[in-house]
Amino acid sequence: MGVEVVWVRLFTAFLGTVVYAFAAILGTYLTATFIGSKAYRDRKVQTGSWTGAHLTLLGLSMLLLLVACDPRIPFFPLLRVAIGVMPFSAGAGFLTPMWLDRISRGDPARAGRGYAINVVGCVAGPLLAGFILLPLVGERWSLLVFALPWIAAGLVLRPSGRKFARAWQPCAAAAMVLACVLPTRGYETAYSPRRILRDYTATVVAGGRGDERQLLVNGVGITSLTPITKMMAHMPLAFLPRVPKDALVICFGMGTTYRSAMSWGIHSTAVELAPSVPRMFSFFHADGDRLLKSPLSRIVIDDGRFFLERTRDQYDVIVIDPPPPVEAAASSLLYSKEFYAAAKPRLRAGGILAQWLPNADGTVQASVAKALKQSFPYVRVFHSIEQWGWHFLASESPIPQRTAADLAARLPAAAAADLIEWGPEDTPAEQFAVVLGQEIQLDDLIRQNPGIPALSDDRPINEYYLMRDWR
Repeated sequence: MGVEVVWVRLFTAFLGTVVYAFAAILGTYLTATFIGSKAYRDRKVQTGSWTGAHLTLLGLSMLLLLVACDPRIPFFPLLRVAIGVMPFSAGAGFLTPMWLDRISRGDPARAGRGYAINVVGCVAGPLLAGFILLPLVGERWSLLVFALPWIAAGLVLRPSGRKFARAWQPCAAAAMVLACVLPTRGYETAYSPRRILRDYTATVVAGGRGDERQLLVNGVGITSLTPITKMMAHMPLAFLPRVPKDALVICFGMGTTYRSAMSWGIHSTAVELAPSVPRMFSFFHADGDRLLKSPLSRIVIDDGRFFLERTRDQYDVIVIDPPPPVEAAASSLLYSKEFYAAAKPRLRAGGILAQWLPNADGTVQASVAKALKQSFPYVRVFHSIEQWGWHFLASESPIPQRTAADLAARLPAAAAADLIEWGPEDTPAEQFAVVLGQEIQLDDLIRQNPGIPALSDDRPINEYYLMRDWR
């Protein structure tokens, strides 16, 4: 079970975070375990002369994952899963019933104790992997830590025989370990320069130079240095019918939206699930460390929705920028009607919720738009300045009609400079004008699939897309 935690973190870089990625890993694991268990039941091996060698092979099979997840090897993603998961799972499926048979010897009480030991391991393994090994030593060495006890046990239990054979086995095992560990590389080596941080939630990589810098969480690209993320903060703050006092940003990312909110000189709170992500702020913004130390700054490590449900604070603006892709597992929890129900009490009277939706198919756009329409009486929609994705502004009060010049005039000097820092236009008014000129009606998005239900917790339309794509 501990190794499975490492599987998910490594394979996410190749499969993505969608529900089907987890299903592929789980399906492969269960299929291979069944094959291994059936092979044991069919053979019902009773001799133990080969047990030591099989333990060693079981440990070595864990390390095949390092080969399967080497980005330099052009494996098809599902082939990576098969190579990394099936050998170990089949071996575990073979050995587990064998050990239980030998422990129980037909005694139910002894069988119960054997299962109890297995359950304890199933609980301890993920805790060890998620909270100790992965944060401290990373994926590659975590696998080695899990593999070495099996390899060592196999060598201890190897059958006695000729002296040459007894010396050859540990040498062969050591050679196979080195062959799997030393030549292989992780996906993060593709980025230079890079900074890598690990915690119990994710492996976070910040890499690249200049405008090409990237942020990856478990190998999935999260965001880039784009004026879109600045507009996520400046638009709702400028549309607000009063001078803003504070803002809440859910999902920190590179910190660009949070930095833009702080350029207004207001109290700014950011909620981020992965503790390592805000620590990358200075990699993307030279003033990141200084801003984090500001008395106006507050970083909360928590799930964004849980935070909204627990806090009693209210904000003038709430900005939500869910991590991509829009099909990501559990991303629906940041687009659903239930999420908006949790967010509305956290808005002050006249406050604005700004929701970002990356490119998605018409069904997802219609479902998200319908969820917002059923949650807020006033919603405006704008195409982004880079011609992809949508800015939704939602409120329980009318959102003022303002011209680009009006919006620009409301920006403090620091906010105006921040808005045009990366262009593409030369003035704040021109920047706003591009987005205002691309406003559409909310119903235009809904008409793409008017029969689709509003996105809700029990109807996560965005996550389950496979059947739609096949039609």
